[in-house]
Amino acid sequence: MPSIDFNSDMGESFGIYRLGTDREVLRHVTSANIACGFHAGDPRTIKATVRAAVEANVAIGAHPGYDDLQGFGRRPIQMSADEIYDITVYQIGAVKAFAEACGGRLAHVKAHGALYNVAARNHEVATALCAAVRDVDSRLIFFGLSGSKLVDAANEAGLHCAQEVFADRTYQDDGSLTPRGDPRAMITDVNIAVEQVLTMLEGKRVRSVNGAWVDVQPDTLCIHGDQPGAAGFAAAVSAALKAAGVAIKAPNLKPRV
Repeated sequence: MPSIDFNSDMGESFGIYRLGTDREVLRHVTSANIACGFHAGDPRTIKATVRAAVEANVAIGAHPGYDDLQGFGRRPIQMSADEIYDITVYQIGAVKAFAEACGGRLAHVKAHGALYNVAARNHEVATALCAAVRDVDSRLIFFGLSGSKLVDAANEAGLHCAQEVFADRTYQDDGSLTPRGDPRAMITDVNIAVEQVLTMLEGKRVRSVNGAWVDVQPDTLCIHGDQPGAAGFAAAVSAALKAAGVAIKAPNLKPRV
């Protein structure tokens, strides 16, 4: 039976501001990418989201991004490789500590927003990210855009890499995600999303917004928890996968030594 991980970005509320319906989305996913306090989130939100993931038996991941609350981490910031390394270690450490305090274990790391997209095409940034993950815990699984520099850097660092594809985003001809400023960037019709997901699983390819076929390796599938109707979207995608005979499960962790 084919299988895939199903992940979602969450824990993105901050202070009095509420974003997403995390507990509802957690019913349908197997991995949670939890904001670390830079692009979104705060200590109380991290703790609450980690606890909810533990209760739902969902794998816990750190979701580090640029220090950009106002821009939600979607604006690139010029930083050296050393600075990228430092902010990544710092953010992973926050979620890792809460995971352990709540009786769980950090399982994976996935960069957020602009940091993810910059690293997907910039080998130096991707290498800094992967070095940070490796140095915190080399057993952690690294989520990276399928076929991108993130995957190359993870392999070079000796990390277990889960190549990521998206249910609710469209693709460019080079395999990158369509920029959010483009009105075609998001897929809001769940039927179109399901068709894209099944095509990626069955054919290991996805059609770009320009009609080109792009090869992908679908190890983990993402849905964005901040989009309107995310829980219903996640439920529909999950149901379609199960109906197609696809097992939904988190990637296997390396054993403790």
